[in-house]
Amino acid sequence: MKIYKITPEKTIRQALKQIKKNALKAVIVVDDQDKLLGTLSDGDIRENLLKNYKLSNKINNIYNKKSKFFYENKYKETEAKSLLIKLGLTIIPVVNKQKKLVDFVSLIKSKNKFKSSKKLLNKITTVIMAGGKGSRLEPFTTVLPKPLIPVKEKPVIDHIIEKFTDYGVKKFKLSINYKSEILKAYFKQKDIKYKIDFIEESKPLGTIGCLSKLNLHKVDNLFVTNCDVIFKINLDEFYSFHKKNNFDMTLVAVNKIQEIPYGVCQASSSGILSKIDEKPKFEFLASAGLYLIGKKILKLIPKNKFFDITDLIKLSQKKLYKIGIYSINENSWLDVGQWQEYKRTIKLLKSE
Repeated sequence: MKIYKITPEKTIRQALKQIKKNALKAVIVVDDQDKLLGTLSDGDIRENLLKNYKLSNKINNIYNKKSKFFYENKYKETEAKSLLIKLGLTIIPVVNKQKKLVDFVSLIKSKNKFKSSKKLLNKITTVIMAGGKGSRLEPFTTVLPKPLIPVKEKPVIDHIIEKFTDYGVKKFKLSINYKSEILKAYFKQKDIKYKIDFIEESKPLGTIGCLSKLNLHKVDNLFVTNCDVIFKINLDEFYSFHKKNNFDMTLVAVNKIQEIPYGVCQASSSGILSKIDEKPKFEFLASAGLYLIGKKILKLIPKNKFFDITDLIKLSQKKLYKIGIYSINENSWLDVGQWQEYKRTIKLLKSE
């Protein structure tokens, strides 16, 4: 039970570590005597990080103090399962008469999974942006296009596609420009069980401009991902988050901590030192390179013009479209677009 419970003085960072270990996407909050106080899900954490909470903040103000619970011997397994599915929960605590935690119920623990949303996600096309030169990975990319850089004995593009096919996605479009013939040849010789088409750029169109070439007649939403990032996230939950909040566009952002390896000085206009912080750490949300974009926003992309994702976001905000952020922890995001992160990705995958 230890990895499933936490006390309120623990930090958000500590809670995330426990949630990662227990695979339930949640922890049960108890006091020092194991009396139930509430629950804390990764969704609760995500919501509060967007409200400028930091990973170093305690969880005492963000957990759900009105969480559902059962008294031991006072519930039926079928009742518990129905409630979990109906409310979209992954865990419900079980307590004794003194309200002390004695057990919990979950769909995972009872080996009953949520209904798969593969039938829903297989209608969504994923666009992989693969037209860039990958100059940060030279000299490899002077020979190979970036999507074919090897990661754990196969190209990064295969890792990316597998993450989507695991959730039922069957249709892919690959934007190509640099060394496009090599990419075409790679897929031509593969025995694949999904459909892949190519969006050819006769000239560079920026990070999102090529989407203007798509026929949007049958498109409601598109997954759009960079070709140098691998995500270990639940796409069902990502899609549900997007739909539940009626976002026109949702971008994935990773919680990052950056340490400045210097003493940072603050001074007055006259040059007098007012404060110095030794190796300060900053927490921020970094755009991770995965998006879920609705038709209204896709229509804003100009035809055959250089257009970056940042341009699209600014234009969407100007038109008051609703843009959401789906935050994830750093270990759920593997970047192979630059050497330092590439080496980190290889190390992480080897340890799995």
